[in-house]
Amino acid sequence: MYREEPECCETTEIHEDLLKIVKDTMPDENELYDLAELFKVFGDSTRIRILFVLFEAEVCVCDLAEVLHMTQSAVSHQLKILKQNKLVKSRREGKSIFYSLADDHVKTIIAQGMEHIEED
Repeated sequence: MYREEPECCETTEIHEDLLKIVKDTMPDENELYDLAELFKVFGDSTRIRILFVLFEAEVCVCDLAEVLHMTQSAVSHQLKILKQNKLVKSRREGKSIFYSLADDHVKTIIAQGMEHIEED
C-alpha cells in the first residue's frame, strides 16, 4: 500500500510576523489541555448517543437506558462523565433524576461536528 508522504517546505524560512500573531493569540497550556479533555468526552459514541437523546427532551436514566438498550448503571456512568464536563445537568423530581443538556453550546458543538463530517 502506497502512503503519501507529508508535504514539507523545501527551504527553512521563518515568518516572524505570522509567528508573532500566533504567539499573541495562542491560549495558555492549561486552556489547551482543558479543551483537549473536553473533546475526549465527545470521543465515545455512547456519550454522543446520550447527547442526541437529550437534544430532543429532558429524560430520566430509565428512559435513556430503554431507548439506548443499555443498563441504567452503564447510562449513569456515562452521565457522570458528561456532568463532570459540564455537558449535561440534572434535577430531581420525586424518586427520578432528569437529565438535560447543560446549555446551547453542547448542541452547537455537536451540530458543527455533524456539519463537518457531512461535507463532501
